[in-house]
Amino acid sequence: MYALVDCNNFYVSCERVFQPKLNGKPVVVLSNNDGCVISRSYEAKDLGIPMGEPEFKIRNQIKQHDIHVFSSNYALYGDLSNRVHNLLHKFTPHIEMYSIDEAFLNFDGLTIDDYNQYGNQIRMSILKWLSLPVCIGFGSSKALSKVANKIAKKYQERTQGVYVIDTDEKRIKALKWTKIEDVWGIGYRLSKKMKAHNIHTAYDFTLPQHEAFIKSTMGIVGIRLKYELEGKSVLELEEPKTKKNIAITRSFAQSITTLNEMKERISTFATVCSEKLRKQKSCCYGVILYLRKDNFKVQKDRYSFYKMETLPYASNSAITISNVAIKMLKSIFEEGEIYKKAGVIVTQLIPENEKQFHLFEEENPKHQILMKVMDDYQKKTGDRKIKLGIQNLQKTWTMKQNHLSPKYTTRFEEIVEIPCR
Repeated sequence: MYALVDCNNFYVSCERVFQPKLNGKPVVVLSNNDGCVISRSYEAKDLGIPMGEPEFKIRNQIKQHDIHVFSSNYALYGDLSNRVHNLLHKFTPHIEMYSIDEAFLNFDGLTIDDYNQYGNQIRMSILKWLSLPVCIGFGSSKALSKVANKIAKKYQERTQGVYVIDTDEKRIKALKWTKIEDVWGIGYRLSKKMKAHNIHTAYDFTLPQHEAFIKSTMGIVGIRLKYELEGKSVLELEEPKTKKNIAITRSFAQSITTLNEMKERISTFATVCSEKLRKQKSCCYGVILYLRKDNFKVQKDRYSFYKMETLPYASNSAITISNVAIKMLKSIFEEGEIYKKAGVIVTQLIPENEKQFHLFEEENPKHQILMKVMDDYQKKTGDRKIKLGIQNLQKTWTMKQNHLSPKYTTRFEEIVEIPCR
């Protein structure tokens, strides 16, 4: 038996954990640079606030209905996600973190008499210890647990946030209720093709007469999904995979026109890439620089630029990667042009312990000692106080975050204060 644990309106729920006065009130969370709505409370949904809507288009609604607005606080969301993950390990050792707010569980080898009761136990534990509301769907496959989760979330008053598909009768009823566009793995384009072939529900997708069409349209992926919806488990839990590329790209709050200012940003991006490499114990051979001009003000047709360089040796040093990125920047940067976005991408990754040493050219061994000091300090304090000389010590990202809440769980200075009387 599988289960999908899904946190309800996760970003909004994280903000409410430390501000319970917002319970029952309309709340939205915005994307990077306070751009678009990426999380909504049920109250905001009832007011007609659409997902992905740009913030400037709903300013009148925000004022009219007193909607509470937050900038994305990824440090807070990531920490609470890890806490949910750790709590789930108390109920089963078989877990796949599918996304920041979703996790698949497998209960093979465990004796559970009542999955509905067990699901309620999981749900209440997360609510008690983290104050995060979740819904849980159980099924004999991952795809069915997804369907069950949608039912648990849609009819929370009736299901109490937990729904179990444990009979063929329940499975067929659930699949007939599920629209084809809501099936896991069926996107907008595929749903149009399915409907044109008279496949309107998940149940239609499982009918034998459609198997040839599904195979020709989706290949083996479609056949596996069909088996999953029939209750045959063919998709196992996936182990966390090492990333093949790491990219740090950002839009600037204010346009950049000078080389010195851009060098500082590129060095910062390269440093964060190196941190992520060391965190997953990898090294890179390739560094890619990305620049994007303001396409509304550019004089020429081209406004995006890429340049790549291969390192003579694998590295995860911020000094090495930053130097290479800045070298490429000097060759393609045009002084006076207006740049709106830039980034650094590291590629051709290998495990740190498989790094080959070279006889005539090698990285300064002092780099690794310095990187360890920087990583240890950041892990201890949560701040990037130790930086390369080219970086600005006073700023991290210039991202627009006018509605940012405190980092309650990751910064000691912003911990919740409770007055005792």
